[in-house]
Amino acid sequence: MTTTLEKIGLSRNQVAWRIAQEIEEGSYVNLGIGSPELVSNFIPVGREIIFHSENGILGMGSAPEPGQEDGNLINAGKKPVTLLPGGSYFNHTDSFAMIRGGHIDICVLGAYQVAPNGDLANWATLDTTKPPGVGGAMDLAVGAKRIFVMMDHCTKTGEPKLMRECTYPLTGTDVVRTVFTDLAVIDIVENEFVVREIVKGISTDELQEKTDAPLKLAENCGVLEPPEV
Repeated sequence: MTTTLEKIGLSRNQVAWRIAQEIEEGSYVNLGIGSPELVSNFIPVGREIIFHSENGILGMGSAPEPGQEDGNLINAGKKPVTLLPGGSYFNHTDSFAMIRGGHIDICVLGAYQVAPNGDLANWATLDTTKPPGVGGAMDLAVGAKRIFVMMDHCTKTGEPKLMRECTYPLTGTDVVRTVFTDLAVIDIVENEFVVREIVKGISTDELQEKTDAPLKLAENCGVLEPPEV
């Protein structure tokens, strides 16, 4: 069954595409380091989204063309970016004042584990051979108005990441609102995982087998079938 699910699960670009469709016009959005950075590539044409980077950028654009990189203009993941007309860059203190002051509408973060009460664990596992790295995640988890999580439904060894209770150190409590995985879109509602969309070809039983916590189907649960991106 694991092989079947791996074949029909979404690619990271497809998960990023699905998240991008969820972001409303005019939103101020922070994208976590790693896979969440892909979301900016799939914002619908004509929809204005103001991207923020915690190292001090507002109005961040796409990656520059090869050879046009500016070593002084990078995002929090140390990747070269561009600045859109009207954009600005500023010091780290002002950037975190924006985060802690509640001025970020949505933050998309990766995660090791999420629990149905909205708890998030994304900065450390129990593996002491791997150094933890919280970065600005704790500030973003409590400062942003909504937290979207982008992650694989299971670990590389098949262990569930949607848990009854997080077993890794917490980044924030009661902060996650929606989880976008390679298998489903799942909202957190009244301490329950509520499946809003499920990838075409996957049964609810198969999805539950890959999830530690109980799942509830939304009344209007739909089929998720994104384009090839």
